[in-house]
Amino acid sequence: MTRPSFPLRNEMDRQRAIALLQKVDLSAGWTWSLKEEARTDAQNRRMWAMLRDISRQVEWYGQKLDDTDWKHIFSASVQKQRAVPGLDGGFVVLGISTSKQSKKWFNDMFEVMEAFAAEHGVRFTTANYWGIAA
Repeated sequence: MTRPSFPLRNEMDRQRAIALLQKVDLSAGWTWSLKEEARTDAQNRRMWAMLRDISRQVEWYGQKLDDTDWKHIFSASVQKQRAVPGLDGGFVVLGISTSKQSKKWFNDMFEVMEAFAAEHGVRFTTANYWGIAA
């Protein structure tokens, strides 16, 4: 059996999923899971546009950070990540991959980023410039 994957948005989708599950050979050792829909391309573009604006406009504790550094800072805030001592000193944030996060998770991150931007006087460039929906 192939590994079907499709969004569940209406009753027809639900019935399709039920029909697939009813055909599963229960002796074959399958595992079934349900997960939130992953981020959209528009959310990804929005995130990188916002990160770029922040990295260009904010100095953080005397340092200019790049887009990826800011991504780690904001995702750590949303995820409530932990930091542990590194092998050679310093600290390591136990990270997560933003590419696997849900639409809802990204909306939470955008709220954190927007609040931070408001507190630090960041002006976001126009949505049209970055090719994203406002």
